[in-house]
Amino acid sequence: MVSKDFTVDLNKPLVFQVGHLGEAYDEWVHQPIVSKEAPRFFADDFAELLTLTKWWVIPLVWLPIASGFVLLSIHRGLSQQLAVLNIVCGIFLWSLFEYIFHRFVFHMKTTSYWGNTLHYFIHGFHHKHPMDSLRLVFPPALTAVIAIPLWSLVKLLSTPTIAPALFGGGLLGYVLYDLTHYYLHHGRAYNQSTQKLKKYHLDHHFKVQNMGFGVTSTFWDRIFGTFPGKKITSGN
Repeated sequence: MVSKDFTVDLNKPLVFQVGHLGEAYDEWVHQPIVSKEAPRFFADDFAELLTLTKWWVIPLVWLPIASGFVLLSIHRGLSQQLAVLNIVCGIFLWSLFEYIFHRFVFHMKTTSYWGNTLHYFIHGFHHKHPMDSLRLVFPPALTAVIAIPLWSLVKLLSTPTIAPALFGGGLLGYVLYDLTHYYLHHGRAYNQSTQKLKKYHLDHHFKVQNMGFGVTSTFWDRIFGTFPGKKITSGN
């Protein structure tokens, strides 16, 4: 049973606490704690370890796999020119998936115990502790859980020759997404474009959390009407 007076103890493992917040969860999770100190998720050390991922693990694991998919298409007879085209298409499709998943899954509204718990585990923690560097990129095991059905979908909708290159492009798009996301939180802007994108994403965390769902670009936010107004993006 949910207690209206429940208070999360930040000094204890968080994942199985937050569900008790009930309707208060959404407000709580969108009040960020700006600290580089990582919160504890689980009491069990092994389970806790599985939630921690260094940023460099992402290209180390997924770039060889993405390359393997592209080479499989070439081995099946796809020309190098068409392979490149499908890689670009895969990156573009990933950007749409990134937007949809972020907007409708990562920002779903929940009030039940297990709904709150699941949301916190997959994305809510990132809004509560946005500077936690070890939980900013996806653990490879979790990525694989999402990638397997997506690969099945690509195979269903494409040809055996094209599907691997298209999926490989999507994996490359994912790698670019996760690295960009890490950079936007922990990197230093080196030109006007990166400064704008960095501010755009941090505004999503600290100013207007129901808009600005794009991470690698603002393209789909502009298309679907979730681009924040000029007052927010200009910082006025």
